[in-house]
Amino acid sequence: MTDTAEIAQWDDLILPFQLDRADIRGRVARLDGVLDQILAQHDYPLEVSAQVAEAAILTALIGQTIDLRWKLSLQIRGDGPLRIVATDYFGPTQDGAPARLRAWASFDAETLHQAPGNGFDKIGKGMFAILIDQGNGTKPYQGITSLTGGSLSASAENYFSQSEQLPTHFHTVAARASAPGSQENWRAGGLMIQHMPKASPLVKDPKNAPAPVDFLSEEEMENWNRAVILMDTVEETELIGPHVSQTQLLTRLFHEEAPRVFDPQPIEFGCTCSADKVRQTMSIYSAKDINKMTTDAGTVTADCQFCGAHYVLDPKELGFEAGKKD
Repeated sequence: MTDTAEIAQWDDLILPFQLDRADIRGRVARLDGVLDQILAQHDYPLEVSAQVAEAAILTALIGQTIDLRWKLSLQIRGDGPLRIVATDYFGPTQDGAPARLRAWASFDAETLHQAPGNGFDKIGKGMFAILIDQGNGTKPYQGITSLTGGSLSASAENYFSQSEQLPTHFHTVAARASAPGSQENWRAGGLMIQHMPKASPLVKDPKNAPAPVDFLSEEEMENWNRAVILMDTVEETELIGPHVSQTQLLTRLFHEEAPRVFDPQPIEFGCTCSADKVRQTMSIYSAKDINKMTTDAGTVTADCQFCGAHYVLDPKELGFEAGKKD
């Protein structure tokens, strides 16, 4: 049996795999330290942290399926007290380098606990969006569907079905857990399977219009349904617990489907904020706006929503003199 130390090596990793007999690709991922770093930046209520954690593991699973040169983002917006959950996945800059992940949420603390239902219910009616930015010289891609199905994972499945015509199935879990004698921390795990796409903006250069996608044949549908049934036998402890490695899990679930694994992708917490980017963001404001933002100490401050970095700027750096009106 694989020991705990060996299994721990699978934390903060995404393992791509393919079911050769069913023409299905997939990802299995765990977030441990990365998720703790994301949530440590904020003092979120439990139900908010759980939604951020689910969004983070979904982003890791989806982001790694794409030949990504820069950034994939998830944006979840609703009319409830949990207004926004946003994530960014930055592709590795070179072979063997880690991908980077960050996430944050915005909520109304006064009404959050008064709203009925679970964390997903507190988002209310809204949208689930995937955005892909491949960097300078490319046109960003954006796809939007409605929140549905009672969870972010169900909303992601609906997104791929409606926007990309790609049969996709997720199973995710996020929880606070601890081993005997150790500190409690957040962990998340997830499985994703997807029928191999014939064409999709999510697996091609988004500058190109997608070609028509054929419906699944009877044989393909049978293979797909079988893979979904097998995947749904996964237990939550197998996704986040310390007793099963990703390769062991895939063998247990899909041994008859001939699973083939590829090189794992390490992932780490990462933020791209900087003083220069803050200055660039501030450039859209007028002198009057900057004066309103200026503190009694004569400085302009800004905080990164993702990592909590605090920036203190002189209005002169923004092209304005403190106290002057436009």
